[in-house]
Amino acid sequence: MKLKDSQALTSFKYGWLLKRIFPYIKPVMGRVILGFLIAIPVGLLDGVVSFALKPYMDYVIGKQNLVLFGYEFSYSLLAILMPFAVIFFAAFQGVLRYLNSYFTDWTSLKITNAVKIDLFARLVYMDTSFFDENSSGLIINRYLADPDAASKGVVEQIKTFIISLFGAASLIAVMLYSSWKLALVGVIVLTLAFFPVFLIRKKIKSVSNKNTVITGDIMTTMNETYSGNKVVTSYNLQKRQEENFIKSINKSFDVSISLTKRVGWMSPLMYLIASFGIAFVLYYGTKLIYTGQMSAGSFASFVTSLLLLYKPVKTLGNTMTTIQNIFVAMGRVFELFDYIPLIKDKETTVPMQELKSNITFNDVSFEYVQNQPVLKNINLKVNKGETIAIVGNSGGGKSTLVSLLPRFYDVTSGSICFDGIDIRNFELSKLRNNISIVFQDNFLFTGTIKENIMLAKPEATAEELNTAIMSSHLEEVISSLPDGIDTMLGERGLTLSGGQRQRVAIARAMIRNTPIVILDEATSALDNESEAIVQKALDNLMQNKTVFVIAHRLSTIKNADRIAVINDGMLVELGTHEELLKIEEGHYKHLYEMQFKNKEEAII
Repeated sequence: MKLKDSQALTSFKYGWLLKRIFPYIKPVMGRVILGFLIAIPVGLLDGVVSFALKPYMDYVIGKQNLVLFGYEFSYSLLAILMPFAVIFFAAFQGVLRYLNSYFTDWTSLKITNAVKIDLFARLVYMDTSFFDENSSGLIINRYLADPDAASKGVVEQIKTFIISLFGAASLIAVMLYSSWKLALVGVIVLTLAFFPVFLIRKKIKSVSNKNTVITGDIMTTMNETYSGNKVVTSYNLQKRQEENFIKSINKSFDVSISLTKRVGWMSPLMYLIASFGIAFVLYYGTKLIYTGQMSAGSFASFVTSLLLLYKPVKTLGNTMTTIQNIFVAMGRVFELFDYIPLIKDKETTVPMQELKSNITFNDVSFEYVQNQPVLKNINLKVNKGETIAIVGNSGGGKSTLVSLLPRFYDVTSGSICFDGIDIRNFELSKLRNNISIVFQDNFLFTGTIKENIMLAKPEATAEELNTAIMSSHLEEVISSLPDGIDTMLGERGLTLSGGQRQRVAIARAMIRNTPIVILDEATSALDNESEAIVQKALDNLMQNKTVFVIAHRLSTIKNADRIAVINDGMLVELGTHEELLKIEEGHYKHLYEMQFKNKEEAII
C-alpha cells in the first residue's frame, strides 16, 4: 500500500463515514449531546440585540409606554432597563460559550486519542513492505495529522454549525416578526449566497490529498536531516537538504494557493449576492415605512438582523467547507483502518512445536518488485543445531533469504518448512518467539540498558538478566557507566559505541533464549578489537542453537558447519569451508582468496 497514491474514495459517503466514526463518539456521547444542547441557546441569543431594537426605537426613542402582559412600563424605565438587559444576555451567552468550548475540546480530544490509539495498534502490526514503500514523514503525517483533522474537527465543526444555524434561525425569527415580506426576500438572497459552497467539494478533496503527501515529504526531509546529520555535515549536504525543504514548502504553497484561487472568490461572491438583498430591503423597507405598513423600530430591528445574519450564514459556508475537509481526512483514516497487511495469520493455524529435525527451503523464489526476482529456486536443508553461514556477492539476496524465516516477507513461490510444516501455517507471534535476530545496526529504544535487554523477555529473572550480561561481555561496559545498567540511552542508543550497542543487542537476544538465531552481518561494521569481543559474545549466543550467519568477513564463519554461497539470487555452492576451497574456480574460493589477498596487501 503506497500512501502517496491515496484517493480517499469514500470522502463523499457522509453517512458511511459518520457510521464508522460513531463507535469513537459513543463513549463520550453524553458530553457531546450536552455540548450541542448548550450550543442551541448560544446561537439563539444572537437575535437578542436586534430584537431589542424594535421596542427601543418604538417606545424609548418614540417616548411611548409599553404594555406587556397587562403591565405598563414607562419609556424612561425602559431606557434604563434595556441596556442592562443586553449586557446580562451577553454575559449569559459568554458563560454558555465557555462551557460549550470546554465540552467540545474535551470530547474532541477523547475521540481523537481513541482513533490514534487504534490506528497505532494497526501500524505496529504492518508488514515490513509497508514501511519499505512509505516514507517516515508520510506515515507520521497520515497516522497523526489525519486523525486530528478527522475526529477532533468533527465535533468542533458540528458545534459551530449548530451555533450558526440557531443564530441564523433566531435572526430570521426577528426578521419575520418585523416584516414577513422583507424576511422572505432576505432568506432567498442569503440562500443563494450559500450555494457556491457546494461547487468546490472535489477541489477540496484533491488539494487535501496532495497536501498530505507534500507534508509527508517535508517531515521526511526533517527526519532525514536529524537521523543523517553526520552524513549531512561530512558531505556538506546542508544546501541539498535546504533545497529539498524549500522545494516541498513551495509545492505546498502552490497547492494551497490553487485552492485559494478557486475558493477565495466565495466570500466576495457571497457578500455581493447579500448586498443585492440588503439594497432591495433598504429600498422596499423605506417604502413600507412611508406608507405606514412598518414602524421605524421594526425596520431598524429588521436591518440589524439582516446584517447580523450574514455572519452566521458565512460561517455556515466556511463550516461546510471545513467539514468537507474533515470528511476527506476521515476517508483517509478509514482507508488505513481497512488496509489488510500482506503478512498475517491464517484463519486456522497449526500449533508450533520445538524444532525437532530441520528447516527446509523448498524451491524458494522471492521478488520485491513484480517480475524482478531477488531469490531464484533456493533449495536448502538446515538441520537442528547446525550453524550455516550464508555468503556471496553484495546484493545477491543473503539478507532477503533470512528475512523470510521470521516472515518479514512471504515467499513469492515455494515454501519454507519447520519439520515439514510450512511456516505460513504457524501463528506469527509463535513463529517469531522462536527466532532471535542480531542485525548489523541494531535499534535500541530510548530508555535504560536494562529496559532494552528486558524487552525481549519482560518476565526474565535477575539471574537470567545477569547471565545474558555476562555471556554478551557487557559487564565491563555497564561498570564504566555512571548509572550502570540503569544508564539512560539517547535516541537509537547513539550514546554508546557501535560495539557496545551490538553487545546490548546480543544480550537482548541471549535473554530470549530462542532455538533459532539469525546473525545478519552482526560484526561487519566494527573495528578489529570490538569485533573480537562481539564475536566471543556471539559464540556464546550460538551455543546449542540452529544458527544462520550472514558475514562479509569470511574469517568469522570458517567454523560454520556448512557454508551456502548465494550469488545473484541463486544457491551456487554448499559445503564446509574446506570443501568449498577445493572447488576449482569456485565462487567461495574466489571470495576467500580476494579477502586474503587484500589482508596481505594491507599488512605490506
